[in-house]
Amino acid sequence: MKKLQNIFMLTALLAVTSCIQQQQSMATIEGHITEADGKTLYLDCIGVEHTTIVDSTKLNGEGAFCFHVPQPECFDFYRLRIGKEMVYLSVDSTETLQVTAALPAMSAAYQIKGSDDNLILKQLIRKQGELRHAVQTLIRHSGPEVGTTRARIDTLVNNYKKEVRMEYIYPTPGKPYAYFALFQRLGGQLIFDPVATRDDIRCFAAVATNLELYYPEALRTKNLKSITIKGMKNTRQPQVIDYSAIQDKIVEASIIDINLPDIDGNEHRLTSLKGKVVMLDFTAYTHPQSSARVLGLRNLYEKYRTQGLEIYQISLDENEHFWKTVVENLPWVCVRDSEGLYSRNAALYGVRELPTYFLINRAGEIIARDTAVKDLETEIQQLLKE
Repeated sequence: MKKLQNIFMLTALLAVTSCIQQQQSMATIEGHITEADGKTLYLDCIGVEHTTIVDSTKLNGEGAFCFHVPQPECFDFYRLRIGKEMVYLSVDSTETLQVTAALPAMSAAYQIKGSDDNLILKQLIRKQGELRHAVQTLIRHSGPEVGTTRARIDTLVNNYKKEVRMEYIYPTPGKPYAYFALFQRLGGQLIFDPVATRDDIRCFAAVATNLELYYPEALRTKNLKSITIKGMKNTRQPQVIDYSAIQDKIVEASIIDINLPDIDGNEHRLTSLKGKVVMLDFTAYTHPQSSARVLGLRNLYEKYRTQGLEIYQISLDENEHFWKTVVENLPWVCVRDSEGLYSRNAALYGVRELPTYFLINRAGEIIARDTAVKDLETEIQQLLKE
């Protein structure tokens, strides 16, 4: 009998433990929606490919509700919905989000606690609504000149994109609201063009590279990366280099000068390093292997810098703030090309992937690019002896 009791207690303990573990891996969306007695509140999950209803509840006079959703692999988006009134939310952990609102203005006047990211998401959605209202007002009061109205709408949209780009995407490209901004719509069309507009595709690339760094296996990451690559292929025209226009940059038979700013805005010329053995390195610090690679380069640099080794490292990162933070304490020449993935400097050197490096001897001549170097340290040692 005692043995049976022990088995029962163990089974109960395992059940409780399992329940606690399950709760710990879930996020909670709860709150009150007043003036909604008898209404059905739906919770929709906005997935990569489609939106699905994941739960619902019929509200009483108090309007209380509580939903549980699984912790996402990256971040997920949900919406609370009653008729055409909707509240959009992001979930990226096992947080508890508290939402309060009232019909009939639930979409515009809701309050949320428990997540700073969702407060910013709310700001972004409000701005989208203001843009929509401005465009609709312009259309209602437009005259017979369609071209003029179209131009004014384009100005409104471009100003909106500039603000969102600089305030919500580039400063924090790994945040859920940065991702959400890429897929906002106006009149059924995406505001940010992932197909044919270079500035917009750079926004997609900035978010995609950050997601790939932290969530490389997530479906959302893979989908965004695919969209970005297609857009880049669509807008990347074969570059025809007019060498007659860059003769002032070509100072040796095999080197083209580069002049780019460091984190303090001070410009550094590649040719100013003549007399040293130089590793010209094109890179992106958002690359998944960047941290390990920088550590290896640091060890190499500290070992040979007193013998004449210098590294001229060009970042093609879209996020300038992120770049400045990463390179702040690096000991070699760190500069950034603001043209990013469309860098003319990279095109002149035939760079097709990152990272790519070249070795330059003391005479300022390119000796080899990375694909021809079997042992980097051995190659540097040989150049330092010459």
